[in-house]
Amino acid sequence: MAPLTKLELEDLLEKISQYKGRATELITVYVPQGYDPNATQKQLEAEKSTAKNIKSTSTRKNVGDALEKIVRYLKEFKKTPENGLAIFCGNVAEDEAQNDLQLWGIEPPVPVKIRLYRCDKEFVLDPLLSMLEVEETYGLVVMDRKEATIGKLVGKRIETISKMTSGIPGKVKAGGQSAQRFHRITEGLTKDFYKRIAEESKKAFFDDNKIKGILVGGPVPTKDEFLDNDYLQTQLGDKVIGRVDIGNTDESGLKEMVLKAQDVLASQEIIKETKLLEKFFETLGEKPDLSAYKELDVKKALQYGAAEIILLTKDYDKTTAKEIKLAAENTGATVEIVSTETAEGEQFKNLGGIGAILRYKVN
Repeated sequence: MAPLTKLELEDLLEKISQYKGRATELITVYVPQGYDPNATQKQLEAEKSTAKNIKSTSTRKNVGDALEKIVRYLKEFKKTPENGLAIFCGNVAEDEAQNDLQLWGIEPPVPVKIRLYRCDKEFVLDPLLSMLEVEETYGLVVMDRKEATIGKLVGKRIETISKMTSGIPGKVKAGGQSAQRFHRITEGLTKDFYKRIAEESKKAFFDDNKIKGILVGGPVPTKDEFLDNDYLQTQLGDKVIGRVDIGNTDESGLKEMVLKAQDVLASQEIIKETKLLEKFFETLGEKPDLSAYKELDVKKALQYGAAEIILLTKDYDKTTAKEIKLAAENTGATVEIVSTETAEGEQFKNLGGIGAILRYKVN
C-alpha cells in the first residue's frame, strides 16, 4: 500500500462524503502510525459482540457485516503502514432492501495521529480533510530562565521537538555565599542556558526550508533579554515574526502562544499572498510573455510544462480547479490559492481569478 497524494485523497473524500447511513451503521476506524493492527482487530472483535444487542435487525446486520469485513481487511497487515491507516466501511446501498457493502482503506499523505472507532450515520472525515489544507510551518520557542520548550506549528498541529531545563537554583543556598557572588553565578548559568536554547533552535529550524517564521514566547523580561542580545544570531533572528507574553514554558505554553499569536499568523498569510500577487502583476506588466491570466492560456502553459506558479481564487470553479491541480502536480508546478480579502486579491478576481507565472515563453 502506497500513501495517497493529496489530490487522490481529495477525490476519494468527495466520493465518500456523499454516503449517508439510514442509522448509525457506517463505520470509521483510524489506526495511527506505529500502532499494532492486531490491537485494533481485537477491539473490533469486541465491538462485534456489542453489535449483537442492536434492536433493529437491518442495522444489526449491517454493522456486523461491516465489522467482519474490516477485521478481515486488517488481517492483511503485519504492521500498520508508515502514515497509519484510515478505514471506512458500510452498506451504502440507497435501497434499504439491497446490500452494497463497501470498504475503503487509505494510507493518507501525512501521518495519522489519532486512534478512533466510530459507528455513525456518516463517515468521520475531518482528520483527513485537515490534511488537505495548506500546511504552513512556524518555529515555536517558549522559555524563561528555568525551562524552555521548542516545537513547530504545522498547519493546525503543534509538534513538540525538545524540552530543556537550566538547573539554575531558585534562591541562595546555605553555605555563606554572598548575594553578589550568587547573582554572578546565576547570570552566568542563565547565559549558558540561553546559548543552549539558541543551539537547539538552530538544530530544529535552520535547515528546515518550510519554516515561514519563528514565534518566541515567555515572561516579558526573559524572552526580550534572549532576543535583544542576539542569541539566535542573524540567520534565525531575522525569522522571528512575533514576541508573545505568556507565563507557561512547557508544552501548554506552546498552545497558549499559538492562540495569542493568531493575529500575527494571519498577517503572515496576508503578506505571503500579497507578495505572490504583486509578483504576478509585476510579471504581467513587465514580462507578459512569462505570464498567463486566461483559463485556456494557463491550461496551455501547463500542457507544455511551462507553468511555475499557478494562482487561483478560493471560489474558482471547483471542477476546473481540480483539473488544474492535477495538471500542476504532474508537471511540478505550484498551486497557490488566494483570497479576495486584499486589494490585490480583489483585482486578481476581477481579472478572472486564474493566472500563472511561467518558467519560459509559450508560443
